[in-house]
Amino acid sequence: MSFDVSLIIDSLPKMLRGLGLTLQLLFISSFIGLALAVVILLMRISGRWFLSAPAAVYIYVFRGTPILVQIFVIYYGLPQFELIRESIFWPILREPFGCCVVALSLNSGAYVSEILRGGVLGVEKGVLEAASAVGLSKRQRFIYITTPIAVRLAIPAYSNDTISMLKATALASTVTLLEVTGVARTIVAETFAPYEIFIAAAIIYVTLASMFQKGFGLFEKRMSRYVKDA
Repeated sequence: MSFDVSLIIDSLPKMLRGLGLTLQLLFISSFIGLALAVVILLMRISGRWFLSAPAAVYIYVFRGTPILVQIFVIYYGLPQFELIRESIFWPILREPFGCCVVALSLNSGAYVSEILRGGVLGVEKGVLEAASAVGLSKRQRFIYITTPIAVRLAIPAYSNDTISMLKATALASTVTLLEVTGVARTIVAETFAPYEIFIAAAIIYVTLASMFQKGFGLFEKRMSRYVKDA
């Protein structure tokens, strides 16, 4: 079996047509997931069991099950319920794009909330005690001291999660969406050359991941500009 480099080159522009959908899935899901993660984080650290317990269960479920299963449950399972079909959420859940956004957002929210929680717990107690000594309230300490430090500490893990989310968008092809992997699968069906086609898809994903990694690296450097190396 020969390896056709020209097929890789020819298929790249075709697969880039699915790049817009891939980025839409990534950005929308990441934005919703981040907002959800902040809410879950506040519930976890609230100190009230009736808030922290549901948040912990949510995190346990969505971190403990494969995201592909979550997509299938939402796409194939939820429409089986008449209550869902008659709800205000049906316009979203009846479309594969909406189902994928919901699944990716819920999954991202679970992981990112733990990343942010790790950042919050990583703030040194001495810094908070010093802030308290100068008269800052608990709310002011959280907003002006804890949050900036926690964000800086969470950036490396969050960048990894974003790249993982980028790769997870490929699963949208399993429910008929023609993002990068979905387009690649249609080309494979036409050419019967999965090796070359999926190498081309891999090139696109690696390039995107590299760009995001560099972007987060610059952001982390900016957030750490006042931090002196030990």
